[in-house]
Amino acid sequence: MTRTKLLACQLLVAIIIVGAWYLATATHVFGNPRTAAFFFADPVKVAARIVKWFTDGSIWYHLWVTLSESLLAFFIGAIGGVAFGFWFARRPVVAAVFDPYVKAANALPRVVLAPIFALWFGLGIWSKVALGVTLVFFIVFFNVYQGVKEVSPTVLANARMLGMNERQLLRHVYIPSALSWMFSSLHTSVGFAVVGAVVGEYLGSAAGLGYLIQQAEGVFDVTGVFAGMFVLMAFVLIVDWLMTKVERHMLRWRH
Repeated sequence: MTRTKLLACQLLVAIIIVGAWYLATATHVFGNPRTAAFFFADPVKVAARIVKWFTDGSIWYHLWVTLSESLLAFFIGAIGGVAFGFWFARRPVVAAVFDPYVKAANALPRVVLAPIFALWFGLGIWSKVALGVTLVFFIVFFNVYQGVKEVSPTVLANARMLGMNERQLLRHVYIPSALSWMFSSLHTSVGFAVVGAVVGEYLGSAAGLGYLIQQAEGVFDVTGVFAGMFVLMAFVLIVDWLMTKVERHMLRWRH
């Protein structure tokens, strides 16, 4: 399928979903539109709310807060996941010792950690960053760990026969081998970084997209809730698109 056809199909899916949504909330095709609008909002009103937020500028500060928290959580969690993933993969004894503790920490529900982080770091930005880091770190860690472990023993043996030292092996063998695994995890972790920031804002903050959604939900403003969710989804898609561009550049470097 060509890229044009792919984009056309993706646009068609969006049109079908929004069209069915509009029919459910504005006509009697699927029943009482008032009932549907109460639970799912009206897509026209949602679009109008989003336009209003951007035209009057009220959304920009909240976007900046969520963006800052998400980026900090993403970079701290990703760097930590990559570093510890490589370390554990290259040190089997260390990995074996800490294996049960890593699994136990990963099993902790992140929502339970949110009030603990709020207690430790306060209701400012760092409690949201800490929650996002816990979501990003383990995704990147396990993928990088597996990517390094998947390096072909034959390739390693040949590289050592050619006289490569550990630093050269890391640069020319381990990192290129783990890149696909790493970027695969980064695509997923971008969304989870945003989730961590928004959940933290939802539970306690004075700004951010999570705060907007929570405030709208508190007064049964379904339009505001859906508008916040759509802005959030658009934000994640843009960040994921940027990540795809970086991934392609890095994969070209590998080859």
